[in-house]
Amino acid sequence: MYLRKSKSNGREYLSFVQGYRQDGKVKQKTIEKLGYLDELKKIYDDPIEHFKRVAQERSCLPEEVLTINVNVKLEDHIDTRKNLGYAVLKHVYNRLKIPLFFQNRQRNLNVGYNLNKIFSLLVFNRFLFPSSKKRAYERRGVFFETFEFSLNDVYRSLDYLSRYAEPLQKHLYKHVRNLIQVDDQLGYYDVTNYYFEIPYNDEDEHDQDGTITKKGFRKKGPSKEHRPDPIVQMGLLMDSKGIPLAFNTFEGNESEKTSLLPIIRRVKKDYEMERIIVVADRGLNTSDNTAYISGENQDVLERYDGYVYGQSVLGSDKEFKAWVLQPSEYVSEEEIDKDGNKILFKHKSRVFNKSIRLKGKDGSRTTKMSLSQKQMVYYSQKYANKQKKDRERVLAKARELINSPTKYNQSTSYGAAGYVKNIQFVKETGEIADGLELFLDLEKIAQEEQFDGYYSIVTSEKHMSDIEMRNTYRGLWEIEESFQIIKHEFKARPVFVKLKDRINAHFLVCFVTLLITRVLEHTTGNVFSVRNIRESLASYSCSHVEQNYYLFDFRNDVLKAMEQTFKLDLSKKYMTTSEIKTILQTQK
Repeated sequence: MYLRKSKSNGREYLSFVQGYRQDGKVKQKTIEKLGYLDELKKIYDDPIEHFKRVAQERSCLPEEVLTINVNVKLEDHIDTRKNLGYAVLKHVYNRLKIPLFFQNRQRNLNVGYNLNKIFSLLVFNRFLFPSSKKRAYERRGVFFETFEFSLNDVYRSLDYLSRYAEPLQKHLYKHVRNLIQVDDQLGYYDVTNYYFEIPYNDEDEHDQDGTITKKGFRKKGPSKEHRPDPIVQMGLLMDSKGIPLAFNTFEGNESEKTSLLPIIRRVKKDYEMERIIVVADRGLNTSDNTAYISGENQDVLERYDGYVYGQSVLGSDKEFKAWVLQPSEYVSEEEIDKDGNKILFKHKSRVFNKSIRLKGKDGSRTTKMSLSQKQMVYYSQKYANKQKKDRERVLAKARELINSPTKYNQSTSYGAAGYVKNIQFVKETGEIADGLELFLDLEKIAQEEQFDGYYSIVTSEKHMSDIEMRNTYRGLWEIEESFQIIKHEFKARPVFVKLKDRINAHFLVCFVTLLITRVLEHTTGNVFSVRNIRESLASYSCSHVEQNYYLFDFRNDVLKAMEQTFKLDLSKKYMTTSEIKTILQTQK
């Protein structure tokens, strides 16, 4: 066997070719198509030398004859198909020293099951075949590992996983830095929520004096999808490259605004970060958060953190709105969007001493202070068109509500009710009260329209240019993408466990799965989508043929990239059990 270089569509193409004799003549047949040379150079430093070496190694191997009885029938209820794509996941899992983490903690536990084995099964299954804990246990035979524990052991282990959630996050931060470069200067934080298909809230527990001793976890709150179901909220902190650093969970009816400071305090302490600049959406831009992060309300001098926040122009005070609408000082710019279109926008900024009120010990906002920050506002016609289109969609619903109020209730009228004057809801039923004269709030609509296209960003980093502020803030799309990956690719919802510790363990599994995914993206050059990686590794499976042989029937560019990155040979069509075990053993 040798490497052949040929021309295809004007481009150099590589393939493996085998020579043979037929009727006394030397002929050739293509054994494997490798791909275009210019594409292979993106994966291999020197594709020609690499594949020449592979061809030579394969040519030195003795050929084995595999005898197959084509008349053999399948046994009843048999499934011999197994996945080997998880070997790549296991490589990252082990390099993050997760087995060592659980091994050190298991020494102090009096349990009859291997905590690391359970956790690895849940992570591998969440990535490749996302499903419930029960389903993960039932299909554990799809892996070449031996998982010797019961389904009850899986559920019992969740309590311990929850206990170790924060120490494991600290451990992962330490070891992920050995695999990829982490940006520990910027911390992007956002919150999302996950619904539970139950009709009731978890009840609070009280002592004899009526004091709450334990809060209910799954509670109805401001769902981002406007669902009526109880929810649990998850906050996620990431670096500027989308690498997850830490997460927290909290009750569904709690304000997301109060979730930021606890995770920042924990991360700075546990991860030994000197300073972090928090990047967050306008929902977390509160006086208390801003004052604490910037150190404006502290009594001792030290190096304080910073922030870059989005800020609603429409929700700002009169002075800020007036400054936004003043046409002077705006600078015009242009940029190219992801589709190659030229986008025009204008911007201006100022350093301003903003007056804020802080919450005192009694809960009232009595403490006044002045906060120096850089404020930047920008305008784009594209954003203005989007806001107008979005509002027109809601106004159409508001007009229908006015004409047919019996079709709507407090839940289904979400958004539209804000544009309707005189609307009231019956507290007991949530229905719109009878006999009301409903009409559009034209004054509110006109007020909003004059600010279409404007958005503001504020920061403690007064040295930042306007463009730096905008580009830094734009990094929030990475965290939104991560939420979508967890929800849609890893199918983290609906959540089927109900106890708080087990819910936390569920999100720990999702967090670690996301971290491994990001490592795979970065180590392979960010050329493959998460879905492409996930589906490719799930498809790299095999079927038992005869004796100790397994037949593989899938190979693509993702697998080739994983081979190069993790020094694995995933190219063989047939492999013995010992060869497969060798691939798995090299991951230790």
